[in-house]
Amino acid sequence: MLVAGLTGGIGSGKSAASDCFISLGVPVIDADRVARLVVEPGSEALDKIAAHFGDHVIQANGNLDRAALRRIVFDKERERNWLEALLHPLIRDHILDTLEQLDEQGHAYAILASPLLLETDQHLLISKVIVVDAPEALQISRTMARDNIEEAQVRQILAAQMQREERLKHADFVLDNSGNEDQLRESVNALHPQLSQLAQEEV
Repeated sequence: MLVAGLTGGIGSGKSAASDCFISLGVPVIDADRVARLVVEPGSEALDKIAAHFGDHVIQANGNLDRAALRRIVFDKERERNWLEALLHPLIRDHILDTLEQLDEQGHAYAILASPLLLETDQHLLISKVIVVDAPEALQISRTMARDNIEEAQVRQILAAQMQREERLKHADFVLDNSGNEDQLRESVNALHPQLSQLAQEEV
């Protein structure tokens, strides 16, 4: 089974592109969703996070307070490295298990959607890279509207991510999302048969 990675900067339209693939019957593994699953209440990972950072990163309902944790690790490299060393192997194992199940179900190809596809070892799980791309000004305006945050905060997130030019260098396919959702859907529809063909050639 061919595995294609789907990535892009914040506000580029990764979720919208994922939805387009899902509507075509292509299975999509959302790495962000997997990252939430491995720290669900009762998980060993969540217990370790609470022991390391303190109970103030746990909400009253037992869930991880992601905003509180993000504030701690954002500019503290040592703490961020500790967290990544704990979570990334768990996320990777969960993704591998899911890919194995999808392969057994007979899917031609699957999509691994991840904002950190190229920054982590997740790129080792895929054979093709799809980058959803949009101009920075559009990324900023979309993120401000979606997350109700200030421009300075979006720029801080952008600065911490892989730069757009660097990301595009890794792309086998680029989905231009500078237009509307219908245009993005057309781009995904055009890419789908190419990926299906590549999947056949891999068999």
